[in-house]
Amino acid sequence: MIEWVKSSQQPAIAQFIFAHGAGAGSDSDFMQHVAKLISEQGVDVGLFDFEYMQIAKQTNKRRPPERAPKLLSYYEQILNHTQPNIPLFIGGKSMGGRMASMLACTTEQPVLGVLAFGYPFHPPGKPEKLRTDHFADIVCPFLVLQGERDTFGTRQELATMVMPKQPQYIWLTDGDHSLKPRKKSGMTELKNRETAALEAVKFIKNCVDLNLEGN
Repeated sequence: MIEWVKSSQQPAIAQFIFAHGAGAGSDSDFMQHVAKLISEQGVDVGLFDFEYMQIAKQTNKRRPPERAPKLLSYYEQILNHTQPNIPLFIGGKSMGGRMASMLACTTEQPVLGVLAFGYPFHPPGKPEKLRTDHFADIVCPFLVLQGERDTFGTRQELATMVMPKQPQYIWLTDGDHSLKPRKKSGMTELKNRETAALEAVKFIKNCVDLNLEGN
């Protein structure tokens, strides 16, 4: 059910359940590479496929994502198979990050933080259709790692948007929805992924430390 990308550091400082985006599953290059980068810094990363993606792979036919309630129900089931006694973080790429942020509002699991890689703030070209109403109900820290020119929410757009509660942001230079920059930017996709992974682990460590101080 969960494919673990284990940290070489044992015990791991935390576990991160990492959900995929709408169009590509847990075996995509982005998911596998970012999971590896995060695991190399002391965090166990758990990957999984939502049910519609499992069927798509079995039948070799693309399928659209299921409705949010079904996705959230399955994500909740996944959290029942996490490792005991290791701090828990949830998140994902695009749709997976959105589902994680919604799940953090309702789950009874002890989630210490949420991370979204390329949060889909709105459909491309439709900035009025914001997907942020639930932000005010996220009780744990929430980090968004966003490409500066992500069509689902650019840095320029988000500077002017009013939200119920702002997440923390890490901006990836000239990145698109998958954090990929243009050649003329002088930045590389690899560098943006490495930066995103480093910042994700820094956020996780900070949350773990805050939790220990609070106990």
